[in-house]
Amino acid sequence: MSKQKVIVLAVRDQGLTVTAAARRYGVSRRWVHELLRRESAGGIAAVEPRSKRPLSNPRRTTERVTARILTLRQELQTAGLDAGPVTIAWHLEQEGVPAPSTSTIRRVLHTKGMITPDPKKRPKASLHRFEAHQPNETWQSDFTHWSLADGTDIEILNFLDDHASTLTDNGMVYTTRLAGGKGGRNAFEHQLHALGITQKNGAPNHPQTQGKIERFHQTLKRWLTGQPRAHTLKDLNEQLEKFRHIYNHERPHRALDRRTPAAAYTATPKATPTGSKQGDHWRRRIDRVDQFGKLTLRHAGQLRHIGIGRAHARKHVLMLIHNNDVTISDATTGEIIRELTIDTTRNYQPRKTGQRKTPRSEDRGVTDDSTHP
Repeated sequence: MSKQKVIVLAVRDQGLTVTAAARRYGVSRRWVHELLRRESAGGIAAVEPRSKRPLSNPRRTTERVTARILTLRQELQTAGLDAGPVTIAWHLEQEGVPAPSTSTIRRVLHTKGMITPDPKKRPKASLHRFEAHQPNETWQSDFTHWSLADGTDIEILNFLDDHASTLTDNGMVYTTRLAGGKGGRNAFEHQLHALGITQKNGAPNHPQTQGKIERFHQTLKRWLTGQPRAHTLKDLNEQLEKFRHIYNHERPHRALDRRTPAAAYTATPKATPTGSKQGDHWRRRIDRVDQFGKLTLRHAGQLRHIGIGRAHARKHVLMLIHNNDVTISDATTGEIIRELTIDTTRNYQPRKTGQRKTPRSEDRGVTDDSTHP
């Protein structure tokens, strides 16, 4: 029994005066009179503490807004798009609907059973984010797989502005550095180097390094799952183009202060490659193929013996050397005889499997023009 009821019953049933009741229970005479007034007007239950909640709340989410929140949630999920409170709030703003706070939207979804709490989920505030200062300053890239309606596996290559360097995984299409074989760059590495772009490769067997592109692939696949399965590569490309527009123009990002990637990209100046070719080594060399069909080239402090073929024995050739890449052509006709990337782990560079590997040990007199731009 509450203290309020005890005071009223003491006065009404035990005959205590208001003054005596106030003294016994340590309250004011005014409060005792108030309790007796309430009891007289509404019965003993009326003396219980009253709620301090206001009779009306001008900030209460209207039924119209609540209904639109729930509808947006379903529409976005059906389309395979993010349907969290931040995204829903952004869509409400685009529609001209007064958007409540994200915490209110989350509470509405939770009340309607549309959010399942996951206490084991790592809070976003605990994540260590890596963000470039300018658009185009850092890009992430990786492949992902998707299948057509007939089961054909398709590789999808994506580049994501992480806003000049690039962060990729260690696949051979990106780098040969960790392949354990040839020491030269591949075509992609050469192009980046020529533009003065620094390439960064993620740690082997650690895809979290490319966390943003991995998250992008999850979003992409969730959206593709909500679409009709593409029958042809053309159909898939059309779907990917549609997703690209949605992702960049219709999907706000928490990390971009609820802006779309397109808005963030156009808001600030862009980083550009330096175009530096510092460290490139170009050489032009005139030589003659020996009687065994081989050439000798000094490269990285060692003699390298290159297999050309006996059919070219005694032929004069022009060698153009760019770092580890070598192009060999007939000095008279200009016909390209061989192109190769020098394997720095071995001295003999075979033309084909099974060819005799007996290089000459002496170097011949040659014309060797070296340039370092």
